[in-house]
Amino acid sequence: MLLLTRAPAARRAEPDPVTRLWHGLLAEDLALYEDALDTALRPQRDYLTETERDLYRGGKRVRPLMLLLSARLVHGEGPLPQKVINGAVSLEMLHVATLIHDDVVDDSLLRRGLPSVNAVRGVETAVIVGDMQFVQAIRGFVDAIDAQRDIDLVKAVLDTAFRICCGELDELRVDPRWDTQALLDHYWETIERKTAVLFGLACEAGIALADGRSADSRRIGFFGRRVGRAFQVMDDLLDLAQEAAVSGKPSGVDLTRGRASLPIIHAMSELGPDHPVHRIVRGAPHSEDELRAAMAAIRATAGFGAAYAEARSQALDALDYLRPFPPGPYRDALGDIALHVVDRSP
Repeated sequence: MLLLTRAPAARRAEPDPVTRLWHGLLAEDLALYEDALDTALRPQRDYLTETERDLYRGGKRVRPLMLLLSARLVHGEGPLPQKVINGAVSLEMLHVATLIHDDVVDDSLLRRGLPSVNAVRGVETAVIVGDMQFVQAIRGFVDAIDAQRDIDLVKAVLDTAFRICCGELDELRVDPRWDTQALLDHYWETIERKTAVLFGLACEAGIALADGRSADSRRIGFFGRRVGRAFQVMDDLLDLAQEAAVSGKPSGVDLTRGRASLPIIHAMSELGPDHPVHRIVRGAPHSEDELRAAMAAIRATAGFGAAYAEARSQALDALDYLRPFPPGPYRDALGDIALHVVDRSP
C-alpha cells in the first residue's frame, strides 16, 4: 500500500519513467510480480538476510519491467499468463546474482547506498548466495514453461547465464597496454556479454512467454540488447561523474581496477601515454586526490562526450526495432525506457 504524504512547498521532482510505469501502466502486474517474488524467495528464507532482501526491494527492476512490457506488446490488455509473471521474477533473480558477484569481484562495500552482501557476510558466503540466486533463477524459468516451444527459452536462459559469466571474466582479462582499437573491440564484446544479453533476454522472454511469434521475439531481443549497451556505457560514464553519495556505490571503480571502459579508452588516446590516467589504470599506487584529478581529466576530454554520443546512438538504434510493433502504450513505454537510459545526466 502506498502512503500519501503532504508534498513540501517546493515542487516535487517528477518520477522517472520506470517508477511511473510500475505504478501506473503496470500497477496490476506489479502486485502479481511482488506476490510471485515472495513465493520464489520462500525456499531461501533460512539463508537470506536483510542485506539480500534489500537487493530485491531496492533498485528500479528495469529488466523485469521490460519483460512485462514486451509480453504486453503481443498479449494486450487482460491478465497475463502466470508464466510471464514468474519469468519476470526469475529474470530479476538472475540480475541480483550478477550484482552480488560484481561486488565480490570489485571488493565493493556499497550497493545502492547500503552495505553489499560481501561487506556484511564475507566473500565466501556472498559467492554462495550469488550462486543460489543463479540456480533459483534457472529453476524458476524451468517451472514457468508449459509447452515444447518454451524449452528453447530455457536454453536461451542458460546460454545467457553462460555469456554473462564470460563477460565478467573478459572484463578481468583486459590489458590497458593494448592499442586503442583492440581495447574498443574488447570493450564492446565484453558489455555485450556482461550486460546487453540480459536486457535482450528480458524482451525475448516476454514475447516468448506470452506465446508471441518467434520473429517478434528475435526482433525485440535486438531492441533489448541495444538498450543494454546504452545502459552499460552510461553506467561507465556515471562511474566517473557521480559521487558515491549519489550513485550508492563507490566512484572511479573502473579506473582503479584497470578496466578500460569506453570513456577511459577515449581519454587514454586523447591524453597521451604520459598522462597520470595511464599510470593509474595500469595499477600504479595513487592517492585519493590523484584519483579525483584523473577522473576530472577524463571528464574534460572530448572522448567523454563521444562516449555519451555512442550510448545515445545505441538507444536511438533500439527504437527502430520497435517500429514494426503495433502503436500503443506498451510500445511507447519501451521507447521511453530506451531514452531514459541515456537521459540520466553523466
